[in-house]
Amino acid sequence: MGYRQRTVRDNISCTGIGLHSGKKVKLTIKPAPPDSGIRFLRKDLSGRRIIKANFENVIDTNMSTTIGNNGTKVSTIEHLMAAFFGCGIDNALVEIDGPEVPIMDGSSAPFILLLKNVGIKEQKKFKEFIVIKKSLKIQEGNRSIYVKPSKELKISFTVDFHHPLIKNQKYELRFSGKDFINEISRARTFGFLKDIQALREAGLARGGSLDNAIVIDGFRVLNEDGLRYKDEFVRHKILDFIGDLAVIGSPIIGYFQVQRSGHSLNQTMLKKLATNKKYWKRLTMESPKKGGSQSVKIPVFGSLEHVPA
Repeated sequence: MGYRQRTVRDNISCTGIGLHSGKKVKLTIKPAPPDSGIRFLRKDLSGRRIIKANFENVIDTNMSTTIGNNGTKVSTIEHLMAAFFGCGIDNALVEIDGPEVPIMDGSSAPFILLLKNVGIKEQKKFKEFIVIKKSLKIQEGNRSIYVKPSKELKISFTVDFHHPLIKNQKYELRFSGKDFINEISRARTFGFLKDIQALREAGLARGGSLDNAIVIDGFRVLNEDGLRYKDEFVRHKILDFIGDLAVIGSPIIGYFQVQRSGHSLNQTMLKKLATNKKYWKRLTMESPKKGGSQSVKIPVFGSLEHVPA
């Protein structure tokens, strides 16, 4: 059971392309002490330019989640943050020599495999959980997030694009690390062929390709191998949502009912939630018999033995 904080056992690195910047980036994940959280260090800049992955440091949500502090920023952190959340990793130092986390294959799966290769270390300090105690609804037009108390972490997500392949998809995840790894982590980011030119003219999607995204024209998926799941689109939106949830700094226990949300609304919800304590309480599970464990079901974080080969 995941009561104690976790970090990685040793350093592990990867190299890839930034989805929006198109720049080659090297990323190294290193162990970090208890209570330090997930921190990013820009190795390509002078001085120790460290940014903590925290909702207070989110500075941009256009097409990805970007954190920044004192003029230093790192973008597209959500897939890596989802991998950390799914594996229950609370503390890590992420060294990066560019402005954007590499997109890899467009999902969290490559980061999960990195974590599998290096292993997870359990630490002496106990995790702190955020337990929803009062309902909250955020709505912007036809997009909404409704979070309410629950004995477990559940995410119900609905998407409805004006496209025959992505119309009225819905998926509900009752969170466990095994289910996240098998059912969510491999779902890739996606985009529409008609939008690519405009995105690139706006300085976005410069590193995007069929190797790291699902691309859809008016009627079909252009990727030669097709989809990994028939509803891969909504599963990826849950992956993004989990990556955004992770920047609140502690695992959350509650029921999130999400309609058509994206990074901007996700962060609006998190900021309203985090800054108003009437909606939640903190819970530290010092042992299975303490801390109110009868009233909540602590998330089962990923056992890396379950990672698909």
